[in-house]
Amino acid sequence: MVDLTHIIDKQARPYEPPQEALETSPKRFSATPYSWIDPAAIPRREWLYGRHLIRKFVSVTIAPGGIGKSAKLIVEALAMATGRPLLGPWPCGALRVWLWNLEDPYDELQRRIQAACQHYGLTEAGIGDRLFVDSGRDQELCMAIIDRKGGPEILRPVVENLIAEIREKQIDVLIVDPFVSSHKVTENDNVAMDMVAKEWGRVADRTSTAIELVHHTRKLGGDTEATAESGRGAKALVDAARDVRVLNRMTPSEAAKAGVENHRLFFRAYSDKGNLAPPADQSAWHKLENVTLANGDEIGVVTPWQWPDPFDDITVEDLKAVQNAIGDRQLRENSQAKDWAGYTIAEVLGMDAEDKADRAKIKACLKTWTENGALKCVYLEDEKGQRRPFLEVGEWAE
Repeated sequence: MVDLTHIIDKQARPYEPPQEALETSPKRFSATPYSWIDPAAIPRREWLYGRHLIRKFVSVTIAPGGIGKSAKLIVEALAMATGRPLLGPWPCGALRVWLWNLEDPYDELQRRIQAACQHYGLTEAGIGDRLFVDSGRDQELCMAIIDRKGGPEILRPVVENLIAEIREKQIDVLIVDPFVSSHKVTENDNVAMDMVAKEWGRVADRTSTAIELVHHTRKLGGDTEATAESGRGAKALVDAARDVRVLNRMTPSEAAKAGVENHRLFFRAYSDKGNLAPPADQSAWHKLENVTLANGDEIGVVTPWQWPDPFDDITVEDLKAVQNAIGDRQLRENSQAKDWAGYTIAEVLGMDAEDKADRAKIKACLKTWTENGALKCVYLEDEKGQRRPFLEVGEWAE
């Protein structure tokens, strides 16, 4: 028979941790009873810029390279410093903003800032002492490294110095562009990235500041659209952020729908924390406008741009005129056909069906009128006996 006495004795004795474990064990946790409070007495969230930046939280902007994200952040910094809605969202007032670009030299930042000020008519007096700008080439920012044992380590002196400076200058918003240059830990290490992201959250909390971290996407194949999941490295940064905003360049197909020539000058921004990107015509769109400085440099400045509404200048009377022109004629639904219904619409509304913008508008009108029943699609035989989609008048406009 096997002797089990030593096993029984070990199970009966309580666990005794080693002496060194007792010496380094953390203090005991204490569960805090919930304190009931009148909801009216709870401080409201302090949104500083639209629904993206909020005090005591970290927000993230993710975008592919060369799309215009740094130019957008410069205009947003100026919007917050002046209290003006330069790109649409209203800042909560004139804020003290620290823009820390860790890639570009200071004189390049000056070019971009002055170009934006020139475009928007901003003055030195309007900005006051509320804008702070630094370059990583002159002043490095690194809050975490890999220690000698190969693990991530927060550089406490750097963090404390950063907190002290934010408090002394009474900074409301800190923009760090790009995030990857603010640490030296392994990007794909989720534990390390979680540590760094949460440390940024503690900085935001201790200083009552809104922090914007700008993050690059990994390499995207083909026409793949960036999402919150497209950020480089581990996803701990996205998980720790209060809001994740994604920027995407306009695609050629979107350019055709909007009727614009150079799609590379346009990009859209939207909150994508839940990966539910809005349709193209419901995103916040921007356009890069060329600004020439007095020294001759040409700089791209981000401006607001509205997705064109095909019905901006079209009335019910115009629809009636289109229906009357179509009458009992059977016109093709296909825009490649010689008897395309769009040509009739162009003639009635004084448009050019061969013009890119007009053609996009005509297609949008046809789509809407077909969906709401003003026109209807029927399948008939063409002159070759092939069944094709044709458009006829549906419910007459009143």
